[in-house]
Amino acid sequence: MRTCLILSFTLWLACCGCNPYHPADRETAEQPSLSPHPAEVTFPCNIAPPNFTIQTPGERYQTEIGIEGQPAAFHLSTATPTVQIPPKKWRTLLGQAAGKALYFRISIQQGHQWVRYADIHCRVSTHPIDPFLTYRLLYPGYELWNEMGIYQRDLTSYQEEAIVENRHFGHQCVNCHSFNQHRPDEMMLHVRGAQGGTLIAHNGKVEKVNPKAPGFNYGPTYPAWHPSGRYLFFATNEIQQFFHASGSKPIEVSDLGADLMAYDVDQHIAYTDSLVYGDDWLETFPACAPNGTDLYFCRAKGYRKGMALDSIRYDLCRIRFDAQTQRFSDLQCVVPASKQQKSVSFPRVSPDGRYVLYVLSDYGNFSIWHPESDLYLLDTTTGQSRCLTEVNSNDVDSYPTWSSSGRWIVFSSKRMDGLWARPYIASFDPETGKAGHPFVLPQKEPDFYDQCTYTFNRPELILSAVTTGKTLEQAVARPAIPSTRPERTLQDEQ
Repeated sequence: MRTCLILSFTLWLACCGCNPYHPADRETAEQPSLSPHPAEVTFPCNIAPPNFTIQTPGERYQTEIGIEGQPAAFHLSTATPTVQIPPKKWRTLLGQAAGKALYFRISIQQGHQWVRYADIHCRVSTHPIDPFLTYRLLYPGYELWNEMGIYQRDLTSYQEEAIVENRHFGHQCVNCHSFNQHRPDEMMLHVRGAQGGTLIAHNGKVEKVNPKAPGFNYGPTYPAWHPSGRYLFFATNEIQQFFHASGSKPIEVSDLGADLMAYDVDQHIAYTDSLVYGDDWLETFPACAPNGTDLYFCRAKGYRKGMALDSIRYDLCRIRFDAQTQRFSDLQCVVPASKQQKSVSFPRVSPDGRYVLYVLSDYGNFSIWHPESDLYLLDTTTGQSRCLTEVNSNDVDSYPTWSSSGRWIVFSSKRMDGLWARPYIASFDPETGKAGHPFVLPQKEPDFYDQCTYTFNRPELILSAVTTGKTLEQAVARPAIPSTRPERTLQDEQ
């Protein structure tokens, strides 16, 4: 009986990673191969443990984690290359390491020797990241959209839960979730299908509306909140999908028509202006600055029958919006990308209004299908843009978003395999305009992304969890509240 207890206790120690520490027999200047690799990244001081797999072969593995210049805070010894960091120990270490550098020290038993590899260095920021990340999960292709949902992930742990899942309302498409200033109580999303409409949570209630007023050419698509919460800006688009038989871009999504509008959430009134409405131009992807006056968006010359898709290129523009009069004015082009044979999509304004993140690709506006897509940064104080080389990869980098503090950015990237988009997080310094090296959203199982067959779409950071998910799903069955136009008609505006 005693022998069985000792054996059981020994197995328990092995499973818990509490085996005795093994000093190195020799050292190497090489770093071990890890996946995901945490080298040179900056972690928020409230992020979940960045578990990883040691890909350098061996019989046993030992991981020490600690603050630079100090003994290891803890070590893990395992018979497998999977390293799962104890959450409590990690949280304690983050609290001690804020503003300091960390090391990951890997030793591997190879034959009869323990080989210590060169330390992997990273930093811990004093700035926390917003604790929840929302995203849409769906298969990586528009032919398989009947199974999807909007989910929220607690970044301080690995807990994920659904906000809405389309299996609860007839497998209709759900997309374009958006939040006002990272607030979970002010959000919207679209439902496409037999019960189509726009769901808006605002002022403590959830409504299903149809923002398309009589006389408007197209229905609403891409949203952006006015900081007051009174208005939602929408691009209204006629979107067409094209499927290519060959080439590196099998799917192309293009606008055949696109305009902008402002929607009064309380009064259900839709406003527009000839400056952003009509056939001469395609306007899309609105992004409102925190001052509530500057509205950024992408604009290209209007589509004409027979136009080559790779000839459509969007510039980054800005227009003023007066929330009191609902008038648009002072249209300017701030990044004339088309002059360099490039195209802008997905602009996002920093919380202080100084920077605009955007995506640059060769043509079109649906950059998630363009491997050359990269993130760029506009400094509105100087008017200068630069490629955000510190975060970009050789594959798709798209869908950027800011944290509420402006100290973190999250974006979607297909850098792992070119097919599935995953959320990557990078630190950002508002003083210098420099970003840190990005790291993929940590998961409990280090090989999670090798097994997951869903793509992460439109990542958005929020300050706390959404609690209105059931109410949003129940609202799908309601009739949509219609919208009206103001007394001035579209014809008056034009």
